[in-house]
Amino acid sequence: MREPSILKPGINCWRIEKADRLSFLVDGAAYFQAFRETAKNAQHSIMIVGWDVDSRFKLTRGSVADGLPTSLGDFLNALLSRSKSLRIYVLDWDFSMIYAPDREWLPLFKKDWTAHKRLHFHLDDHHPAGASHHQKIVVIDDRVAFTGGLDFALGRWDTPEHRPDDIRRRETNQSIPQPYHDVQVMVSGAVASALGDLTRSRWQTATGQRLGATETSTTQDPWPENIGVDVEDVPLGIARTSPKYNGHTEVREVEQLLVDAIFAAKQAIYIENQYFTAHKIGVALAKRLDEDNGPEIVLILPQQTVGWLSQVTMDVLRERLLKRLYAVDRHHKLRVYYPYVPGLGDQCINVHAKVMIIDDILVRIGSANFNNRSMGVDSECDLALEADHNPRLTAAITHFRNRLLAEHLDCSISQVTDTLSRAPSLIQCIDAFNRDGRTLKPLPLRVSKELDATVPDDHLTDPEQPIDGDQLLREFVTDEDRTPARRSVIALASVFIIALALAASWRWSPLGQWLNIHALFNDLTTLQDSWLAPLVVLVLFIIGGLFVFPITLLIIATGVAFGAVDGFVYAMLGSEVSAIIIYMIGRRMGRVPIRRLSHRWVGRISRRLARQGMIAIITLRVIPVAPFTFINLVAGATHIRFRDFAIGTVVGMAPGTLALTVFSDQVVSAIQTPDTFRLVVLSLLAVFIVAGTVFLSRWLLKRHG
Repeated sequence: MREPSILKPGINCWRIEKADRLSFLVDGAAYFQAFRETAKNAQHSIMIVGWDVDSRFKLTRGSVADGLPTSLGDFLNALLSRSKSLRIYVLDWDFSMIYAPDREWLPLFKKDWTAHKRLHFHLDDHHPAGASHHQKIVVIDDRVAFTGGLDFALGRWDTPEHRPDDIRRRETNQSIPQPYHDVQVMVSGAVASALGDLTRSRWQTATGQRLGATETSTTQDPWPENIGVDVEDVPLGIARTSPKYNGHTEVREVEQLLVDAIFAAKQAIYIENQYFTAHKIGVALAKRLDEDNGPEIVLILPQQTVGWLSQVTMDVLRERLLKRLYAVDRHHKLRVYYPYVPGLGDQCINVHAKVMIIDDILVRIGSANFNNRSMGVDSECDLALEADHNPRLTAAITHFRNRLLAEHLDCSISQVTDTLSRAPSLIQCIDAFNRDGRTLKPLPLRVSKELDATVPDDHLTDPEQPIDGDQLLREFVTDEDRTPARRSVIALASVFIIALALAASWRWSPLGQWLNIHALFNDLTTLQDSWLAPLVVLVLFIIGGLFVFPITLLIIATGVAFGAVDGFVYAMLGSEVSAIIIYMIGRRMGRVPIRRLSHRWVGRISRRLARQGMIAIITLRVIPVAPFTFINLVAGATHIRFRDFAIGTVVGMAPGTLALTVFSDQVVSAIQTPDTFRLVVLSLLAVFIVAGTVFLSRWLLKRHG
């Protein structure tokens, strides 16, 4: 009896369109070269939408024979210079500040994005708070398109060898990034035109501008002759994720497709993904593992995700889900591996691919991770090829899966094929290549109980639905805490009003004539130039912390005395050292003595620290529901990990400290040179800081990738 099709338009995919040609591009070197060669043939339009699009990114490494630039921005501008009919549209996610160190600063003002009138660059901020635009799509002349897991971002270029010392991975004179594994799919035909429709829709949503489609009948085929084709004339399903926002209905086709595909599997489910935390995917896999004749499940994940924040959140959630799956794996059909390459040291291969292959009947490649965000919060786009009992397509799917295994196991595709022909089991095949050197190794469970206890539930760290800002605030600041938090904001605003009044008095009252303000600031300059200045600030912050002196006033005083730059550095250093000393005192004293000192504060703060750890520390720094000293004491007494406390203090204190020291420096300037313009600037800065304090919690936990 013929099995029903998995792909169902309107349910688990948007549309099914034919691809004249399809090529699986494994790892960045193949994709970026294919894009470069195809873009050179563009006649009318190139549309790029992505999570990160960096003009500095080098498409190729080494010498090139065509004379065109290698960096993305210069390359696109060169294409425009040689073709008067070409237009280029780039839509980049308007990223959260948490990613700022790794992104291109102020891209809207970069020459690469503004030099040519036919290059249109926009930042996409049309998404709910905490969400991101995560699709990675390129469409050229509506004839050829690319989608998958790869962005034009620093650190994405790599080859299937993933050599530890490959200097070609180096970006902008930094150290060599860790190896990077990903997959992109290249297609032509009607499916490329459909992806063009999707891209234009996203562009209009983000910018309000409507783009016309390219008339493909008058366009030459841009597919390069040197790019191979894996399969021809294939139907492809396009699946999307789009959150409910600003009148747009929610779309969860990606999630439904993954669940339907999991339940369609007979022999094996093969998954490569950056994350593994999606609740509904975990439930579906658990049901299959519990069956007597369920399929094998092979997961290829990174040994650990990239960045400390991801490692103390997403890796913890991943391990929780894996433990639940191991608990129901009665028939031992689950294996979780990570790619191992000798010589990487503390690094590992960043498995960034988003691939799922079901038996030899379906392959799905796209931008969606196996996390909750990709199921309902971030915008996503996947492509799915279903064999539908066509032997030609079945062979193409099998060959692609074996190609991926061959890369990870450091062997040939024919060796994988031969091994599977003798024992049709993915697990047995992988175990047969378990040897020294490059291979797939079982993923160890390494999260400590202490770390697991500090990470909040996934509805905050990895939400299934967009989080309302007020809801997020309620998670960390309960009703009983709103009054002290509100008082803190009122007190901060009062400080600004007093400072503004003081600055104005020097401009419009006789006070400026009664006191020699310039002499006063000359005396402060003497302190600035002294080598004792940092030590003096440290002592003052420590003493202030011990005597519960308001930290805000100490920071403002430091900004007045030392200016914006030095003041920020000294205030951050003083705050951190003072916080650590009081934290140590709290740890030494223990919970009972501190509870006797102030039962009201300890009860509220300790509950948050026990529940959210580092995230609670960050939030309590931004929204101080208790004095600085009490937060430090209770954190020590609660035995929150020192690393979480220290890092959380730096992250939580930095934005407010920077704002206060800059404001203080501007107060000094306004007093020294009292004119109307400076006072207006000072007033606007004060309003911005107070508003920022109120709304900062709305994006504290924004997340990607």
